[in-house]
Amino acid sequence: MRTPDLAPLGGEPSTSSRFLFEVDGVEIGTFREVSGLQLDVAVEEYAEGGQNSYVHQLPGVMRWPHLVFTRGLVQSDALFTWVAKSSGAGFAGNDNVLTRATGAVTVINHTGDRLRSWELEGVFAVSWSGPQLLADSDAPLNETLEVAHNGFRAVTA
Repeated sequence: MRTPDLAPLGGEPSTSSRFLFEVDGVEIGTFREVSGLQLDVAVEEYAEGGQNSYVHQLPGVMRWPHLVFTRGLVQSDALFTWVAKSSGAGFAGNDNVLTRATGAVTVINHTGDRLRSWELEGVFAVSWSGPQLLADSDAPLNETLEVAHNGFRAVTA
């Protein structure tokens, strides 16, 4: 049986179990799950007088939900260094002006090659939760990071 030629469609579908998150070129961590990579465009409806066949639909505000990253623990302080710059004393030391950063989510394949990235504009951390620590549990330790942003653009690696 002949395998269908997928080259015109962009090649074989990619799979990955690793997603790299960087902020201003600094690696924050490699995550096992990323959710919220989505764009929603509100639709404004305009009913034109005398036009009873349809209602005009016009594009409205674009909405970018927060991204949520989940992973096992890593040995890096880059996450908290970045968060400290945009909150607490770091925020106060900047005259209470939020310094938004440029971020990127990159899909990495099993050989470590970067397959595709989404570059995020105006990214800052809004939530972090650490692992649940139980002495009698063998469950993996996970961190969850939630970030806000002002949109993204896809970039082929």
